[in-house]
Amino acid sequence: MSRPSDTIAALATPLGTSALAVVRASGPDCAALASAILGATPPPRVATHADYRDDAGRLIDDVLVTFFRGPRSYTGEDTLEFSCHGNPFIAQSLLDDLLKRGCRPAEAGEFTRRAFLNGRMDLSQAEAVMDLIHARSERALTVANQQLRGSLGRHLDGLTESLLLVLARVEAYIDFPDEDLPTEDRAIVQAEVLGVLRGTERLLATSRYGELLRDGVKTVIIGEPNAGKSSLLNHLVGHERALVSAEPGTTRDFIEERLIVGPHCLRLIDTAGLNPTPATLEKLGMEKTLERAAEADLFLWVVDATRPCPALPASVSERLTPANTLVLLNKHDLLLGTPARAHPPASLPALEISALTGEGMETLTQRIVQHAEAFRQDQGEDLIAINSRHADALRRAREGLESARLILSTQGPVELLASDLRGTLDAFGEIAGKIDNERMLDHLFATFCIGK
Repeated sequence: MSRPSDTIAALATPLGTSALAVVRASGPDCAALASAILGATPPPRVATHADYRDDAGRLIDDVLVTFFRGPRSYTGEDTLEFSCHGNPFIAQSLLDDLLKRGCRPAEAGEFTRRAFLNGRMDLSQAEAVMDLIHARSERALTVANQQLRGSLGRHLDGLTESLLLVLARVEAYIDFPDEDLPTEDRAIVQAEVLGVLRGTERLLATSRYGELLRDGVKTVIIGEPNAGKSSLLNHLVGHERALVSAEPGTTRDFIEERLIVGPHCLRLIDTAGLNPTPATLEKLGMEKTLERAAEADLFLWVVDATRPCPALPASVSERLTPANTLVLLNKHDLLLGTPARAHPPASLPALEISALTGEGMETLTQRIVQHAEAFRQDQGEDLIAINSRHADALRRAREGLESARLILSTQGPVELLASDLRGTLDAFGEIAGKIDNERMLDHLFATFCIGK
């Protein structure tokens, strides 16, 4: 059980052999621990070289130790960080000694949880810590850094401040039950509620972009057998990931690879060929293809430019739109100046490529980046991409604001109006962590790694 009065300790770097490892401790006993281990508490925020001896006096390693006096520390309380050599045995021995001296093993995310509870960051910033650690692309890293510095919190503070002013105006009439909200005041409140609603919707619109940044753009390669889908995958990932053969139907299952394209991460999925007369095993592969197609963010439809364009299964073709599909006229190197025989639907954007020679690949990557950036919703200078927890709270906030607008437009009672506005404030508060919800905090920080 987490207790703020405990001094906690954990390895803050991954397990395994490395040049360095860091062991971190946080809590009220850190100054005394430093004095007992080193002979004196080092000056705050200064890296100090010292021998680390265990409680029996045995030398474990020579270390760099940094003492952070609370509240000017990550957790907001006294903190010690020991940088030792990256032998796992050394790091574990150092940690074991701290535990023998009275520290408790830190729970998952407990350092960041203490930072949140001590007011060093709001909950959206705490979540950004994990986003920063797991960022798979340049754009994901940019968003995580901005959120860690409070970009989402600033936007929410602005919406909350506007809503509090509206609520104060409304509740003034609740205190005087003999008076109703005048028409002119209703118009003012309605305009202010609409402004908060629009701001809420702008934040909510960044949810899809957030999914793409955290999970990668799910890009599904589809097409008939032997169109060059696996050759395209191999060219994009830069090595022979998929077996390529002149025999149609080589890929019987889907193959997934992650790669960086521009500032984005792609989850590139090569699927079995869509054959109108498949064999039994090939049919099973096609079923997997249809499953992946149902979840795709982007389709790369590979067509053999030397052959007529094939028909796609209805369950796939009905999902293809100009916004989510690129038709790749492959094997363009075989045309030798003759026009392509494949004629895909004119409504879908097409690109001439050769997965063998690399022709058109640079343009392809540019088009993929453009597709991913189309989901971006700018919020002034900030690049915000909310997560699913934020989206759930913002949807409830939107519902409360839409209900409030309905009450205003139908001359409904101000008591119900105030109730909807308070519910919206609570939803905003959940995002920043200003609403006390222990179970929600337990669930959120359980996803963190030990030592963070």
